[in-house]
Amino acid sequence: MSEARGHVSVLLQGAVEALRIRPDGIYVDATFGRGGHSREILARLGPQGRLIALDRDPLAVAAAAEIEDGRLRMVHAAFSALTEVLRDLDVTLVDGVLFDLGVSSPQLDEAERGFSFRFDAPLDMRMDTSQGMTAAEWLNQAEEKEIAQVVWNYGEERFARQVARALVKARALAPISTTRQLASIVATAVRTRERGQDPATRTFQAVRIFINRELEEIEAALPQAVAALKPGGRLVVISFHSLEDRMTKRFMRDEAAGERVPPEIPVTADALRGGRLQLVGKAIKPDYFESSANPRARSATMRVAERTDQAGWRGLWSS
Repeated sequence: MSEARGHVSVLLQGAVEALRIRPDGIYVDATFGRGGHSREILARLGPQGRLIALDRDPLAVAAAAEIEDGRLRMVHAAFSALTEVLRDLDVTLVDGVLFDLGVSSPQLDEAERGFSFRFDAPLDMRMDTSQGMTAAEWLNQAEEKEIAQVVWNYGEERFARQVARALVKARALAPISTTRQLASIVATAVRTRERGQDPATRTFQAVRIFINRELEEIEAALPQAVAALKPGGRLVVISFHSLEDRMTKRFMRDEAAGERVPPEIPVTADALRGGRLQLVGKAIKPDYFESSANPRARSATMRVAERTDQAGWRGLWSS
Protein backbone atom coordinates (compact mmCIF):
# COMPACT_ATOMS: atom_id res chain seq x y z
CA MET A 1 0.00 0.00 0.00
CA SER A 2 1.03 3.59 -0.58
CA GLU A 3 0.89 6.39 1.91
CA ALA A 4 1.09 10.12 1.22
CA ARG A 5 0.48 12.72 3.90
CA GLY A 6 -1.32 10.20 6.06
CA HIS A 7 -3.56 8.92 3.27
CA VAL A 8 -3.55 5.17 2.74
CA SER A 9 -4.98 4.17 -0.63
CA VAL A 10 -7.52 1.39 -0.34
CA LEU A 11 -7.20 -1.70 -2.54
CA LEU A 12 -4.11 -0.14 -4.09
CA GLN A 13 -2.49 -3.19 -5.66
CA GLY A 14 -5.78 -4.85 -6.59
CA ALA A 15 -7.16 -1.75 -8.31
CA VAL A 16 -4.04 -1.09 -10.36
CA GLU A 17 -3.66 -4.74 -11.27
CA ALA A 18 -7.30 -4.75 -12.42
CA LEU A 19 -6.43 -1.96 -14.89
CA ARG A 20 -3.94 -4.33 -16.58
CA ILE A 21 -1.45 -1.54 -17.25
CA ARG A 22 0.11 -1.50 -20.71
CA PRO A 23 3.53 0.23 -20.66
CA ASP A 24 2.57 2.56 -23.53
CA GLY A 25 -1.08 3.01 -22.49
CA ILE A 26 -3.09 6.08 -21.52
CA TYR A 27 -4.86 5.90 -18.17
CA VAL A 28 -7.15 8.14 -16.13
CA ASP A 29 -7.10 8.40 -12.33
CA ALA A 30 -10.40 10.24 -11.99
CA THR A 31 -9.96 10.75 -8.22
CA PHE A 32 -6.32 11.66 -7.54
CA GLY A 33 -6.72 12.32 -3.80
CA ARG A 34 -3.16 12.25 -2.52
CA GLY A 35 -1.85 10.22 -5.43
CA GLY A 36 -1.55 6.70 -4.06
CA HIS A 37 -3.12 5.00 -7.06
CA SER A 38 -1.48 7.44 -9.48
CA ARG A 39 1.99 6.68 -8.14
CA GLU A 40 1.42 2.96 -8.57
CA ILE A 41 0.13 3.42 -12.13
CA LEU A 42 3.17 5.53 -13.01
CA ALA A 43 5.45 2.84 -11.57
CA ARG A 44 4.01 0.36 -14.06
CA LEU A 45 3.94 2.64 -17.12
CA GLY A 46 6.77 2.78 -19.62
CA PRO A 47 8.40 5.96 -20.96
CA GLN A 48 5.67 6.39 -23.61
CA GLY A 49 2.79 5.88 -21.20
CA ARG A 50 0.52 8.69 -20.00
CA LEU A 51 -1.55 9.28 -16.89
CA ILE A 52 -4.28 11.90 -16.69
CA ALA A 53 -5.42 12.67 -13.13
CA LEU A 54 -8.48 14.66 -12.08
CA ASP A 55 -9.58 16.04 -8.74
CA ARG A 56 -11.85 18.89 -7.74
CA ASP A 57 -10.08 19.44 -4.41
CA PRO A 58 -7.49 22.26 -4.74
CA LEU A 59 -5.35 20.59 -2.05
CA ALA A 60 -5.22 17.39 -4.09
CA VAL A 61 -4.11 19.37 -7.12
CA ALA A 62 -1.38 20.98 -5.02
CA ALA A 63 -0.26 17.55 -3.78
CA ALA A 64 0.21 16.41 -7.38
CA ALA A 65 2.96 19.01 -7.79
CA GLU A 66 5.14 16.79 -5.59
CA ILE A 67 5.21 14.15 -8.33
CA GLU A 68 7.88 15.23 -10.79
CA ASP A 69 6.98 13.04 -13.74
CA GLY A 70 6.35 14.28 -17.27
CA ARG A 71 3.96 11.41 -17.93
CA LEU A 72 1.46 12.80 -15.40
CA ARG A 73 -1.01 15.52 -16.33
CA MET A 74 -3.01 16.84 -13.35
CA VAL A 75 -6.29 18.66 -14.00
CA HIS A 76 -8.38 20.57 -11.46
CA ALA A 77 -11.83 19.27 -12.42
CA ALA A 78 -14.66 17.11 -11.18
CA PHE A 79 -14.75 13.70 -12.80
CA SER A 80 -18.11 14.56 -14.37
CA ALA A 81 -16.02 16.77 -16.71
CA LEU A 82 -14.08 13.75 -18.01
CA THR A 83 -15.18 14.13 -21.64
CA GLU A 84 -14.26 17.81 -21.69
CA VAL A 85 -10.89 17.19 -20.02
CA LEU A 86 -9.90 14.50 -22.51
CA ARG A 87 -11.04 16.60 -25.43
CA ASP A 88 -8.97 19.56 -24.22
CA LEU A 89 -5.94 17.27 -23.99
CA ASP A 90 -6.61 15.92 -27.50
CA VAL A 91 -7.15 12.40 -26.17
CA THR A 92 -9.80 10.34 -27.93
CA LEU A 93 -9.54 6.94 -26.26
CA VAL A 94 -7.86 5.60 -23.13
CA ASP A 95 -6.80 2.19 -21.85
CA GLY A 96 -8.30 2.41 -18.39
CA VAL A 97 -10.22 4.61 -15.94
CA LEU A 98 -10.10 4.36 -12.15
CA PHE A 99 -12.59 5.89 -9.70
CA ASP A 100 -11.93 5.87 -5.94
CA LEU A 101 -15.20 7.39 -4.78
CA GLY A 102 -16.20 9.32 -1.69
CA VAL A 103 -14.28 11.49 0.72
CA SER A 104 -10.54 10.92 1.23
CA SER A 105 -8.73 10.44 4.53
CA PRO A 106 -6.99 13.86 4.34
CA GLN A 107 -10.35 15.56 3.81
CA LEU A 108 -11.72 13.81 6.92
CA ASP A 109 -8.59 14.51 8.96
CA GLU A 110 -8.22 18.20 8.08
CA ALA A 111 -10.47 19.84 10.66
CA GLU A 112 -10.99 23.05 8.71
CA ARG A 113 -12.73 21.15 5.90
CA GLY A 114 -15.70 20.43 8.17
CA PHE A 115 -16.24 16.84 7.01
CA SER A 116 -15.88 15.21 10.43
CA PHE A 117 -17.62 15.58 13.77
CA ARG A 118 -14.37 14.53 15.48
CA PHE A 119 -13.23 18.17 15.36
CA ASP A 120 -14.95 21.46 16.08
CA ALA A 121 -14.55 23.39 12.85
CA PRO A 122 -16.43 25.59 10.37
CA LEU A 123 -19.18 23.57 8.70
CA ASP A 124 -17.91 23.65 5.11
CA MET A 125 -17.90 20.11 3.60
CA ARG A 126 -17.13 21.24 0.03
CA MET A 127 -14.67 19.08 -1.86
CA ASP A 128 -13.94 22.04 -4.12
CA THR A 129 -13.52 24.94 -1.73
CA SER A 130 -13.27 27.40 -4.61
CA GLN A 131 -16.97 27.26 -5.45
CA GLY A 132 -20.44 26.29 -4.31
CA MET A 133 -22.53 26.54 -1.16
CA THR A 134 -21.15 25.38 2.19
CA ALA A 135 -23.00 22.93 4.39
CA ALA A 136 -23.66 25.71 6.91
CA GLU A 137 -25.17 27.99 4.29
CA TRP A 138 -27.51 25.26 3.09
CA LEU A 139 -28.56 24.06 6.55
CA ASN A 140 -29.44 27.59 7.61
CA GLN A 141 -31.75 28.27 4.68
CA ALA A 142 -33.19 24.94 3.50
CA GLU A 143 -36.78 24.04 4.32
CA GLU A 144 -37.41 21.37 6.92
CA LYS A 145 -38.90 19.01 4.34
CA GLU A 146 -35.84 19.31 2.09
CA ILE A 147 -33.44 18.63 4.97
CA ALA A 148 -35.44 15.54 5.95
CA GLN A 149 -35.38 14.23 2.38
CA VAL A 150 -31.62 14.72 2.08
CA VAL A 151 -30.89 13.04 5.42
CA TRP A 152 -33.16 10.10 4.51
CA ASN A 153 -32.15 9.70 0.86
CA TYR A 154 -28.38 10.11 1.25
CA GLY A 155 -27.85 9.02 4.86
CA GLU A 156 -30.58 6.39 5.13
CA GLU A 157 -31.22 7.84 8.59
CA ARG A 158 -34.50 6.52 10.01
CA PHE A 159 -34.81 9.57 12.27
CA ALA A 160 -34.50 11.98 9.33
CA ARG A 161 -37.69 13.90 10.13
CA GLN A 162 -36.70 14.33 13.75
CA VAL A 163 -33.22 15.49 12.71
CA ALA A 164 -34.66 18.07 10.30
CA ARG A 165 -37.11 19.33 12.91
CA ALA A 166 -34.34 19.70 15.51
CA LEU A 167 -32.09 21.58 13.06
CA VAL A 168 -34.80 24.05 12.07
CA LYS A 169 -35.67 24.64 15.73
CA ALA A 170 -32.03 25.18 16.69
CA ARG A 171 -31.22 27.57 13.84
CA ALA A 172 -34.11 29.81 14.91
CA LEU A 173 -32.12 30.50 18.06
CA ALA A 174 -28.64 30.72 16.49
CA PRO A 175 -27.14 29.95 13.07
CA ILE A 176 -25.63 26.49 12.67
CA SER A 177 -22.01 27.20 11.80
CA THR A 178 -19.75 24.48 13.22
CA THR A 179 -19.41 20.72 13.08
CA ARG A 180 -19.83 20.42 16.83
CA GLN A 181 -23.11 22.33 16.71
CA LEU A 182 -24.46 20.06 14.00
CA ALA A 183 -23.37 16.88 15.78
CA SER A 184 -24.87 18.02 19.08
CA ILE A 185 -28.21 18.92 17.53
CA VAL A 186 -28.41 15.64 15.66
CA ALA A 187 -27.59 13.70 18.83
CA THR A 188 -30.74 15.08 20.47
CA ALA A 189 -32.90 13.78 17.61
CA VAL A 190 -31.41 10.30 17.02
CA ARG A 191 -32.92 8.29 19.83
CA THR A 192 -30.97 5.04 19.36
CA ARG A 193 -27.39 4.55 18.28
CA GLU A 194 -25.97 1.86 16.03
CA ARG A 195 -23.24 -0.02 17.84
CA GLY A 196 -19.89 1.72 17.46
CA GLN A 197 -21.36 4.58 15.45
CA ASP A 198 -21.83 8.21 16.46
CA PRO A 199 -25.47 9.34 16.11
CA ALA A 200 -24.36 12.10 13.72
CA THR A 201 -22.62 9.74 11.27
CA ARG A 202 -25.50 9.30 8.83
CA THR A 203 -26.46 12.97 8.84
CA PHE A 204 -22.89 14.12 8.17
CA GLN A 205 -22.65 11.64 5.30
CA ALA A 206 -25.96 12.79 3.85
CA VAL A 207 -25.14 16.50 3.97
CA ARG A 208 -21.69 15.90 2.45
CA ILE A 209 -23.09 13.84 -0.41
CA PHE A 210 -25.76 16.46 -1.10
CA ILE A 211 -23.44 19.48 -0.94
CA ASN A 212 -20.98 17.88 -3.36
CA ARG A 213 -23.63 16.30 -5.61
CA GLU A 214 -21.67 13.07 -5.29
CA LEU A 215 -24.27 10.70 -6.71
CA GLU A 216 -25.06 13.03 -9.60
CA GLU A 217 -21.33 13.20 -10.34
CA ILE A 218 -21.10 9.42 -10.48
CA GLU A 219 -24.19 9.15 -12.66
CA ALA A 220 -22.70 11.65 -15.12
CA ALA A 221 -19.15 10.27 -15.11
CA LEU A 222 -19.62 6.51 -15.56
CA PRO A 223 -21.10 6.72 -19.09
CA GLN A 224 -18.33 9.13 -20.10
CA ALA A 225 -15.71 6.69 -18.84
CA VAL A 226 -17.18 3.83 -20.88
CA ALA A 227 -17.34 6.00 -23.99
CA ALA A 228 -13.67 6.93 -23.54
CA LEU A 229 -12.39 3.35 -23.24
CA LYS A 230 -10.74 1.44 -26.04
CA PRO A 231 -11.98 -2.12 -26.62
CA GLY A 232 -10.29 -4.18 -23.91
CA GLY A 233 -9.87 -1.11 -21.70
CA ARG A 234 -10.81 -1.48 -18.04
CA LEU A 235 -13.17 0.48 -15.80
CA VAL A 236 -12.35 0.09 -12.09
CA VAL A 237 -14.60 1.60 -9.42
CA ILE A 238 -13.99 1.57 -5.66
CA SER A 239 -16.96 2.69 -3.56
CA PHE A 240 -17.38 3.10 0.17
CA HIS A 241 -21.07 3.03 0.90
CA SER A 242 -24.13 1.25 -0.38
CA LEU A 243 -25.50 4.13 -2.44
CA GLU A 244 -22.31 4.42 -4.51
CA ASP A 245 -21.91 0.68 -4.92
CA ARG A 246 -25.57 0.15 -5.82
CA MET A 247 -25.31 2.78 -8.54
CA THR A 248 -22.06 1.30 -9.88
CA LYS A 249 -23.37 -2.27 -9.83
CA ARG A 250 -26.57 -1.32 -11.67
CA PHE A 251 -24.69 0.73 -14.26
CA MET A 252 -22.20 -2.03 -15.05
CA ARG A 253 -24.94 -4.66 -15.16
CA ASP A 254 -27.05 -2.60 -17.57
CA GLU A 255 -24.08 -1.82 -19.80
CA ALA A 256 -23.18 -5.52 -19.91
CA ALA A 257 -26.76 -6.52 -20.80
CA GLY A 258 -26.75 -4.57 -24.06
CA GLU A 259 -29.67 -3.21 -26.05
CA ARG A 260 -33.14 -4.24 -24.94
CA VAL A 261 -36.60 -3.90 -26.46
CA PRO A 262 -40.03 -4.81 -25.08
CA PRO A 263 -40.82 -8.54 -25.59
CA GLU A 264 -43.81 -7.81 -27.82
CA ILE A 265 -41.63 -6.15 -30.47
CA PRO A 266 -40.55 -8.69 -33.13
CA VAL A 267 -36.77 -8.20 -33.10
CA THR A 268 -34.32 -11.09 -33.24
CA ALA A 269 -31.48 -11.28 -30.73
CA ASP A 270 -28.82 -10.93 -33.43
CA ALA A 271 -30.31 -7.59 -34.47
CA LEU A 272 -29.72 -6.07 -31.05
CA ARG A 273 -26.46 -4.36 -30.11
CA GLY A 274 -24.51 -6.19 -27.42
CA GLY A 275 -23.33 -4.62 -24.20
CA ARG A 276 -20.53 -2.07 -24.14
CA LEU A 277 -19.10 -3.70 -21.01
CA GLN A 278 -18.20 -7.18 -19.91
CA LEU A 279 -18.13 -7.77 -16.17
CA VAL A 280 -14.78 -8.95 -14.79
CA GLY A 281 -15.15 -11.24 -11.79
CA LYS A 282 -17.21 -10.48 -8.71
CA ALA A 283 -17.14 -7.54 -6.34
CA ILE A 284 -13.89 -7.43 -4.36
CA LYS A 285 -13.53 -6.44 -0.70
CA PRO A 286 -10.31 -5.65 1.19
CA ASP A 287 -8.87 -8.70 2.93
CA TYR A 288 -8.55 -9.11 6.69
CA PHE A 289 -5.03 -7.70 6.82
CA GLU A 290 -5.85 -4.50 4.92
CA SER A 291 -9.03 -3.91 6.91
CA SER A 292 -7.17 -4.42 10.17
CA ALA A 293 -4.38 -2.04 9.18
CA ASN A 294 -6.76 0.58 7.77
CA PRO A 295 -10.25 0.55 9.37
CA ARG A 296 -11.58 2.91 6.69
CA ALA A 297 -11.04 0.14 4.14
CA ARG A 298 -13.65 -2.10 5.74
CA SER A 299 -16.58 -0.62 3.80
CA ALA A 300 -14.82 -0.58 0.42
CA THR A 301 -16.10 -2.55 -2.57
CA MET A 302 -14.34 -2.73 -5.94
CA ARG A 303 -16.03 -3.61 -9.23
CA VAL A 304 -14.28 -4.11 -12.55
CA ALA A 305 -15.59 -4.19 -16.11
CA GLU A 306 -13.96 -4.32 -19.54
CA ARG A 307 -14.94 -2.48 -22.72
CA THR A 308 -16.17 -4.74 -25.48
CA ASP A 309 -15.58 -4.30 -29.22
CA GLN A 310 -19.25 -3.72 -30.01
CA ALA A 311 -20.09 -1.32 -32.85
CA GLY A 312 -20.15 2.27 -31.69
CA TRP A 313 -16.95 2.07 -29.62
CA ARG A 314 -15.24 4.88 -31.51
CA GLY A 315 -14.87 7.00 -28.45
CA LEU A 316 -16.20 9.84 -26.42
CA TRP A 317 -16.12 12.41 -29.23
CA SER A 318 -18.60 10.36 -31.26
CA SER A 319 -20.81 9.22 -28.38
